[in-house]
Amino acid sequence: MNAWPVQDAKARFSEFLDACLADGPQLVTRRGEEAAVLVPVAQWRQMQQSTRPSLKDLLLSDEHRAEWPPAARGQARRRQLPNWD
Repeated sequence: MNAWPVQDAKARFSEFLDACLADGPQLVTRRGEEAAVLVPVAQWRQMQQSTRPSLKDLLLSDEHRAEWPPAARGQARRRQLPNWD
């Protein structure tokens, strides 16, 4: 991954973007410290897709389950069946 000082990335943005599309992600530094990464959109979408949990993962995970208190004994309602007489 190539590193670009923010001043160069701003001044030569078209070249910066072309490098991203040709060579992959490009790192932007500010005052010598890593600040951001420019990533091709196809790679970004792939990364986003892989971070989403599947429905199966959500249904099986413990953290998204709610605890429902049971109804007090004798307080539960029962469904009335129709009288077919």
